[in-house]
Amino acid sequence: MNTITSTQFNFPGQKSVYHGKVREVYNINDEILVMIATDRLSAFDVVMPKGIPYKGQILNQIATKFMQLTEDIVPNWLIATPDPNVAVGHLCEPFKVEMVIRGYLSGHAAREYAAGKRMLCGVAMPDGMKENDKFSTPIITPTTKADLGTHDEDISREAILENGIVLEEDYLVLEKYTRALFQRGTEIAASRGLILVDTKYEFGKTKEGKIVLIDEIHTPDSSRYFYAEGYQERQDKNEAQKQLSKEFVRQWLIANHFQGKEGQQIPEMTDDYIATVSERYIELYENIIGEAFVKADVSNIQERIEKNVVAYLNK
Repeated sequence: MNTITSTQFNFPGQKSVYHGKVREVYNINDEILVMIATDRLSAFDVVMPKGIPYKGQILNQIATKFMQLTEDIVPNWLIATPDPNVAVGHLCEPFKVEMVIRGYLSGHAAREYAAGKRMLCGVAMPDGMKENDKFSTPIITPTTKADLGTHDEDISREAILENGIVLEEDYLVLEKYTRALFQRGTEIAASRGLILVDTKYEFGKTKEGKIVLIDEIHTPDSSRYFYAEGYQERQDKNEAQKQLSKEFVRQWLIANHFQGKEGQQIPEMTDDYIATVSERYIELYENIIGEAFVKADVSNIQERIEKNVVAYLNK
């Protein structure tokens, strides 16, 4: 299956390009950014060797939809989407933290809790919880924004402010926006029969000093979803939750003895396994967006993207 795992474009007005774990970001005239969502799959901060068909398109279209559905409560960077895999937005200076918010004891938080920890990023977690239980109030557990090839690290609100990573007046805005976005995302998910379990948001400042949402929002790479139907029954029976997120990839990797630690080998991802991952991403798209996923023409993705972006930039 044809996938896009790297790009080497030279767009009109291009100043630089940043290659992230999944997205490639082209700076055009120090004014706008062209962000290309590739089909790369990252887990435990390691990029897997093979791409996942349609993953980039899915991430880009979900993020675009949720930017539109939340722009009334939080301003965002988005200007246009000239291609299924591409978002164009305002050039921003990113904050060096990712705002993680958790409504449930799942994923990383659950693993820390199982190890006996009751504090996460300076936030107390109550005794007596079990995996996937709901917190009485969602908790914000920030991480540092890692450079390529390094791990994001948990950090407390206090450490962020003490180290001057974010000014307090800005951090208060980040917290306010994070809670507002999570509340809206929770409501939208509920309307689709899903539970938004946890997610992360990234923010930046425009040249005018305005704080805006950047990157992605409520995608399977940045968020975890459970099916609402049967959630409580599964909790009562101590059964695993039926979920839609990248966690199934992490669990597969853990079962195959890989967590991104030194000396560990990435297990082989067969074509059949990759096809199932692609199907899961499509399943999430259709559930969270509430409409059928339309596969873009992938006969020559690179050519398609270049043509669409150049046409947009030349307008």
